[in-house]
Formats: sequence, C-alpha cells, structure tokens
Amino acid sequence: MDGSLESVSGPGRVAGPEEGISTQELALAARNHGLPLEGLRYDVTPPGLHYVLVHYDIPAVDTTGWQLAVGGRVRTPLALDMAALRAYPAVTQRVTMECAGNGRARLSPRPVSQPWLVEAVGTAEWTGVPLRTLLAEAGVEPGSVEAVFTGADHGVERGVEQDYRRSLPLAVATGDWPEVLVAYAMNGQPLPPQHGYPLRLVVPGWYGMAHVKWLREVTVTDTPFTGFQQAVAYRLRQSADEPGEPVTRIAPRALMIPPGFPDFMSRERVVRPGFVALEGRAWSGYAPVERVEVTADGGETWTDADVGRQAPHPWAWASWRALWTAEPGRYVLSVRATDAEGRTQPLEQPWNRGGFANNLVQHVPVLCVSD
Repeated sequence: MDGSLESVSGPGRVAGPEEGISTQELALAARNHGLPLEGLRYDVTPPGLHYVLVHYDIPAVDTTGWQLAVGGRVRTPLALDMAALRAYPAVTQRVTMECAGNGRARLSPRPVSQPWLVEAVGTAEWTGVPLRTLLAEAGVEPGSVEAVFTGADHGVERGVEQDYRRSLPLAVATGDWPEVLVAYAMNGQPLPPQHGYPLRLVVPGWYGMAHVKWLREVTVTDTPFTGFQQAVAYRLRQSADEPGEPVTRIAPRALMIPPGFPDFMSRERVVRPGFVALEGRAWSGYAPVERVEVTADGGETWTDADVGRQAPHPWAWASWRALWTAEPGRYVLSVRATDAEGRTQPLEQPWNRGGFANNLVQHVPVLCVSD
C-alpha cells in the first residue's frame, strides 16, 4: 500500500477530449461558490454572495491568542494581537476581487481544477491597517526584495505539504497605489470565517490568490520566495515543464446581469419583445474601465454602453448599461470591456495549462418570445 503524499495528491493535468467534470471537481465546486450573476446589481456584494475559494480547510481560530508576526529582515520585529491592530488608524477600501481561475471551465482542453465559469468575483469594502504602515514601524532592512505572507490554512497540493504562502515584491507591499491592507472587517463587520477571519491580506487590482486569508505571519526577505503557491502554482504556462510567467493583476472583464427570467436547468434566459435594459459591471486591475460594448449578433456589430464612474473607488468595478431592442427569436448576447491602457477582452481565449486569467467575453443565450 502506497503511504506517500503523492498517493492522495496527483500532478496537475488537463482533461481528455471527452472527459466530463469529475466527482472531485464537483466536490470543489460545492465547497467554493461563485457570485450568482444577478448579484451584480449590488454596488457592494453581501458577504454570503461574494465568491469563495478555500484551498484547504477553513482553519479553527482562537482569536484570544491570535497574533500577526512581522519579522524577517526588519529592525524591530512586531507581534500584534487584534486589539493592537485595531489601535492603528483604520482605512477602508472598496475592492473588486476575482479568482485567477475564473473562466477555467470554458477552456478546451479543460484544466482539471476548480471548474469556474464566469462567477468567481465579488466586491467588498475591506477595513484594516495599511501593510506599509506595519512595515514602516518594523523597519525594513536595506537589500530586502519581498514580503512573504503565511496563512493558517494547511494542506497538501501536488504532493507538497504546506501552509498557504504567497509573496509580493517589496515595492507593492510598501506602495500606496495600490495600498495593500491587512484587513479585519468586510462590509463593516468582522471577517466571516470563509473570508479569512480574523485577518487577511487585501491586494487591490491583483487576482485572489494574492489576498492571503487567516494571515498570521509577514516575513521580509532578501531573496525571491520560491514556495509552491508562488513558483509552481499560479503561473501562465503552455506545458508542465516550462517556468511560465507569474499571475499578477486582473485582466479586464465585463459581466452582464442575465436579462429576463431563466430556465431552471439550462439557465437560458427568456425576454419579451421591446426595449430590454442590459446592465452589469466591468473592472480591470490595470487601469479604469474606459469602454464597455455589447453585441446581440455574434460580434458582427457592437454597441457602446454607458459606463459609470469608478471614482472614488478606483479598485472597484464600474456599472454599465445599454438598451437592446428585442424581437422574437434566439440570440446570444455578449459584452466586453476595455480599460484606459487599451487592454480589452478577447473573442477567442488564448489557452494556458492552469486556466488562469481567462477573460474571454461572456455569452448569454436569450430566447425572445411573443406575448
């Protein structure tokens, strides 16, 4: 009998040509829920609707003894309990957070992992202490290059037993655009358990893997971090034997609130003839969203939507709205976003082995029926 970790934790792979969703992937999908797309109507996502991805288990937490350690290459190591953290001036930021694997299940061949469609997103108001404030108090030593963040969640992935750890370049960790938060509240309330209670990292503009939950250690280093979640996972690669590029900032995306009403199983939408309001949200981790376009004819023609202002919340999604004149028949509605740096959503998605940063345009099948 094989008693190795590899016997319960296989290598990453892509699905075969006719391979459907496995029971293992279904179990992941049951644990990690997405945002019901009608939830896009909220400027700020209620915590229970915000997407969730938990790599291992939600850890049991004793807040009476919880401390955040700030150490490594610092002059004055810190050990901060929750009362000490709350004594710092609080900062609140509205931030749109998206899973790096959002859209993975739509790729072909499909990477085998959490089978997201387009729903792995949410926007919340996070309150906490700027990370740069804590690092300034600790005193970062010259020559330091990264800050490494350790969560309390522990598990095994591809045969590697580990705590969940990620790092950020020191320029990001100590910068003010974005201003990284050590957050203890979500939408004005203590963090829910699934969102990292009692403490998590929030990195505006970056995909969700950077927002380490159940945060317990910040370690400043003079060498790049090479742990599993940094050097093996979350890389854009075409084959398993290449190093790939790291996943970092969120690619532009627009999502539509599905119009009309749905069929229970297929989720195909039904609308009546006439003017139909198309609405949704758009965001980018690089620059403000500058343009949103919609199409009802497979991309032959695109119509500009009205885009709301992101200020004073530059790291949160913008609202958009357009009118469509529906006539009886079947349609596929699509929407795409373009940010101020010219990045736009592709009509055909480039493939990568992990299924990361997939911002292919959304497609919404609609049936228009007469009264």
